[in-house]
Amino acid sequence: MAEVMLTSGQGFEGYEIVEYLGFVNVQSVLSSNFFKGFAAGVSEMSDSESEKLTGKLEQVNETALKRLQTIAARKKADAVIGVELNYTQFASYSVGTIASGTAVRLKKKPEENPVTEKSLYVSNYYNRLVPRPVRVWLRGSKNGVTISTDFFNYNKDDIRAIRADVELTNLYEERLLLKDLDFVFEKGNVSLIESKDMECKLPAKDILLLKDAKVRISKYVTSRGVFACNDQPIDVSMPLHRLSALKEKRGIDAVEKYRTDGMIWTCNCGYVNEAGADECLICGRKQEDMKSTSKFNPDEMLAKMQTKEYVIELKDVLMEYIKDIDSEYRMELLEIMESGLQYEKTRGNMKDTVIEKVEKVFEGH
Repeated sequence: MAEVMLTSGQGFEGYEIVEYLGFVNVQSVLSSNFFKGFAAGVSEMSDSESEKLTGKLEQVNETALKRLQTIAARKKADAVIGVELNYTQFASYSVGTIASGTAVRLKKKPEENPVTEKSLYVSNYYNRLVPRPVRVWLRGSKNGVTISTDFFNYNKDDIRAIRADVELTNLYEERLLLKDLDFVFEKGNVSLIESKDMECKLPAKDILLLKDAKVRISKYVTSRGVFACNDQPIDVSMPLHRLSALKEKRGIDAVEKYRTDGMIWTCNCGYVNEAGADECLICGRKQEDMKSTSKFNPDEMLAKMQTKEYVIELKDVLMEYIKDIDSEYRMELLEIMESGLQYEKTRGNMKDTVIEKVEKVFEGH
């Protein structure tokens, strides 16, 4: 900043004050001889005399401000804030200006570059010991958009890079395929590995419209070599909001609810184990732990509710299962039904809204 800046305010947009250097003031006097030249007092001046006086006072003000800048520069100031100009009479027929303010040092603020960020849980998975994509991150700014992906590393292999296609879906069900993205990792021998950000061809304004991501791995690199991934990923069977709730309660690698038919059991990680296995072959989850948190499976009840038309019928279905539902959920479910019955009288059919609320009660269970 070559010239000392001046303001009557307390700062400058785009700068921050880093040091206050003290109060500064200067005087600039209009010669008494100038006033003696007028034939009458100031109140009786002619128009030409008034214009002449105004011009002289403006010159005095400019001189005072320049002197103020000079004084501030000697203090190595970048600016003077709170600048005031006051006229004063120094002696008979002698008028001038006092300019004052506070000298400060400034630092330019970093240019703002707001970032739009969105994370998406991956809605497909691999059912064996390959790096499992679990979450895609997109970050957009005026400099462009970057993408990164988190992978769950069951074997804790030293994974250095993964090449994959990423398919993004927005709220309009439009799809964008990003092919052959190379995700690179600084630390690849931990359970959850996070890739570095890389540029991608996506307008920043579209980030918040995205709702789903699928990742298809073609190959990956470990300290032992390059490995091809020829498996076809499996699409998650549940709605995205239920997948999100499941991951929050059962772990970021969770993709399925625990279920068993006595012969086999499906782990939260999606792997199907034989009935005699106490632990999942892929993730190590204990079957007994998942059993204890899955006392009631609402899928059958929800499927039956979908076949009904009105809330009163949904309530009848609920009452068929109420004795099997954990007591901590019963009152909430009954309140949902009663609320739905009341709203249905004035707002029309509330079936879908009520079923959605019932689903939320059981999300992650």
